[in-house]
Amino acid sequence: NNMEPRNQTSVSKFLLLGLTEDPELQLLLFSLFLAVYMVTVLGNLLIVLTVSSDSYLHTPMYFFVSNLSITDICLSTTTIPKTLVNIKMQNQSITYTGCLNQIFFVQVFCGFENFLLAAMAYDRHVAICHPLKYTVVMNPCFCSLLVLLSLFISMVDALLHSLMVLQLSFCTDLEIPQFFCELPQVLKLACSSTLINNILIYFVACILGGVPLSGIIFSYTRIISSVLRMPSADGKHKAFATCGSHLSVVSLFYGTSVGVYLSSAFALSPKKTAVASVMYIVIPQMMNPFIYSLRNRDIKGSLRKLIGRMPSI
Repeated sequence: NNMEPRNQTSVSKFLLLGLTEDPELQLLLFSLFLAVYMVTVLGNLLIVLTVSSDSYLHTPMYFFVSNLSITDICLSTTTIPKTLVNIKMQNQSITYTGCLNQIFFVQVFCGFENFLLAAMAYDRHVAICHPLKYTVVMNPCFCSLLVLLSLFISMVDALLHSLMVLQLSFCTDLEIPQFFCELPQVLKLACSSTLINNILIYFVACILGGVPLSGIIFSYTRIISSVLRMPSADGKHKAFATCGSHLSVVSLFYGTSVGVYLSSAFALSPKKTAVASVMYIVIPQMMNPFIYSLRNRDIKGSLRKLIGRMPSI
């Protein structure tokens, strides 16, 4: 390692230190990550297949659910395969371009997931508080527009962050205490000032995190007050049942993100931060299909139909 600082043109790679350097633990980690990835991809694919194959599920709510599943597959694919390759090859490096790609796609899919959860909360809000207007408000055109707009905003945001990273110059120490290129960790390695980058991160987090979250909280306040006014216990139960799975996914997504943010704010050891980030970048993506298929009667029924139609091997 030569000590003089190098500018951004000569940075060809970063080192991802991952979660552990213990060779025995690495093997365990490899198996765990592989299992999690397989379950995530297969579980979410099954949800997408189920929703698309059953016309009964061609409703706004399941349109958003299948978009969420596709996003979960993409988010996991951005980080996990590279980790698996690195553990297998016993090599920690990731190219500069690879690192930028990871930053870009993690930002896109996390942002998009944020918006999707808000769209789903709005969908439940309209369904429970304004049932007669539901088909008019949540028409296919409006739903597709919501998804495209969310994706567009997430991509613009991710592009902004990535272009800002391109402006930075990096020093000789290029070790990221993480299993993927996480934006704040990459910024810590820069030799040049990252003030604007950090301002942008906080600003965007407040807007792109705050607005959807406020929308979710607003929708649920209205839903709860609406449900509590329902005369029949059966109606109440039914209304809460349709929201249950979405609420579980929301709490998992925001709970883990806030947990990770707090753990990095209070400067835990880098290893603990890396383990915490598994919680928000890997676990929710794997859990979502389970939450939706186990908590949801419609999806359970359609899954049975789908499996019933498959030729017995």
